[in-house]
Amino acid sequence: MLYAVHQLQQAATLPMRLAAQGLQLLFRNPLNPATHTTFGKSTAAAAEVLAYTTARRAKPSFGLTSTLIGNDTVAVREEVVLDEPFCELRHFVRDTTRNDPKLLVVAPMSGHFATLLRGTVEALLPDHDVYITDWRDARDVPLARGRFDLDDYIDYVVAFLQFLGPGAHVMAVCQPSVPVLAAVSLMATDNDPAQPKTMTLMGGPVDPAQSPTVPNVFAETHSIAWFEGNVIGVVPWPYPGTGRRVYPGFVQLSGFMAMNFDRHLDAHFRMFQHLVEGDGDSTEAHRKFYDEYLSVMDMPAEYYLQTVQTVFQEHALAHGTMKSRGRRIDPGQIRKTALLAIEGELDDISGIGQTRASIDLCTSLSDDMKAYHFQEKTGHYGIFNGRRWREEIKPRVAAHIRAHG
Repeated sequence: MLYAVHQLQQAATLPMRLAAQGLQLLFRNPLNPATHTTFGKSTAAAAEVLAYTTARRAKPSFGLTSTLIGNDTVAVREEVVLDEPFCELRHFVRDTTRNDPKLLVVAPMSGHFATLLRGTVEALLPDHDVYITDWRDARDVPLARGRFDLDDYIDYVVAFLQFLGPGAHVMAVCQPSVPVLAAVSLMATDNDPAQPKTMTLMGGPVDPAQSPTVPNVFAETHSIAWFEGNVIGVVPWPYPGTGRRVYPGFVQLSGFMAMNFDRHLDAHFRMFQHLVEGDGDSTEAHRKFYDEYLSVMDMPAEYYLQTVQTVFQEHALAHGTMKSRGRRIDPGQIRKTALLAIEGELDDISGIGQTRASIDLCTSLSDDMKAYHFQEKTGHYGIFNGRRWREEIKPRVAAHIRAHG
């Protein structure tokens, strides 16, 4: 039903979008006298904003073709080194002989593609040999390829770290802080030689009871039956994943937009003003952000529901009751992996203290192997993207990796 309503909405907006594109052409035409008037510029700008916000978007590309190492610009190419049903392990191969630390960046499976971390990867490339989990859109995974839940997520992280081998490092951005901490805990329990040297957890819900945010409260005050009945849909034909139960990306996006509706409305109004004024740089920056933000993917229903229950309702990791494949997750087993927890002062997704809780859970780590960074005046997205990420947080991450590498 959810998908049917969504597709109906897409079909209903098509004529409006085509009309808006026609108005753009008319009032951008230099041969049209009205193009040079305030009315013409305003009409063209309004039409462009309307066409832009209602457009369908495909998965973006990373588009990272070079990086700066020292004073040299070196080429970068993407290579898929492991191809699993629900994820590609993507390697950003740099044209250099430098032996920098291998770093697995675990991207969130929370409605956006891994390309949301483009700026994260771009800042890491000069000093690290970067790999990233590029999660597949569940609507594109045929039913024959099986199911995927939180236990599978943990298994994938373990398998990827084992593939990278001893001496690697791992960084979890947002939601994967829980499965990454769980995976490293299991590897420590098994004394796996591929245990990472360091683990960086950024803005993740290790203990959602600390400074609960709007999403935390919403998850706790609604039953799993409510989520199953209201936000789970079935992928329709003709997608490859036809028949798969999913938490649709457009539902997640609607929730994010509703949380900060005034901010997004203001951003689009500023885009309109920039278009009228001819401020191309500001308009392009707006487009780049929203092209990524409005590109969404579906999550497997079993993964979404298990995460809601285990992480946000039971707080299982923080309470010591979390299990995977019947095995108890015990962060107290971690002795060889140095931990860095990072939080943002203005994070409205994972509140202050939720990520820092990991430090208290890793009871066997000495104080010199545990670190905490609190970034002032920074929201959730700013922890891993933007100026403060590049200039203040990323150097802290790099220093932690070098110190324990």
